[in-house]
Amino acid sequence: MVCNCCIRVLREDFEKAGMIVEKIRLGEAIVSFDPEKINFNQIEKIIKDDGFELIIDKEKLMVEQIKLAVIELIHYYNNANSLIRNSDYLIEKLGHSYQYLSSIFSKHENITLEKYIILQKIEKAKELLEFENYTLSEISYMMGYSSVQYLSNQFKQITGVSVSDYRKGKEKRTNALNDLY
Repeated sequence: MVCNCCIRVLREDFEKAGMIVEKIRLGEAIVSFDPEKINFNQIEKIIKDDGFELIIDKEKLMVEQIKLAVIELIHYYNNANSLIRNSDYLIEKLGHSYQYLSSIFSKHENITLEKYIILQKIEKAKELLEFENYTLSEISYMMGYSSVQYLSNQFKQITGVSVSDYRKGKEKRTNALNDLY
């Protein structure tokens, strides 16, 4: 789950099935149910039908926690990204070394953690370019880039279009956060 809509959909479907949702947040749901009426396969089916994945493996769970922490930092904490390094945030949030988090992430995904963070930053930059009235300098600062040129180069490398062309509307397209690679 990567957004509040995901939480709402899953909550509604759990409740429709007769479960009591004790806690639900990004990446985690705790439910109570009568095992005589509902079994594990039914719960898994609801989760899969809603387009999510049930994660039991500890390493895969860690990967999901990493993704959520990156999304939280870049998409929900606005200017915080420029004030704290991504690695420091992940270390503090998840309680493991960045090297461990990076190796687990790369082991289970077809992308490095660093590349994933870059994709998220570019997606947020696209959103800010499209829907907000920030200057490129402000966006560069907010996304933690050392210069406008660095952001511009990385933006073009990832999207295939320059920042100015994107802003002019020649190529506007944001992506779902969980579909970036």
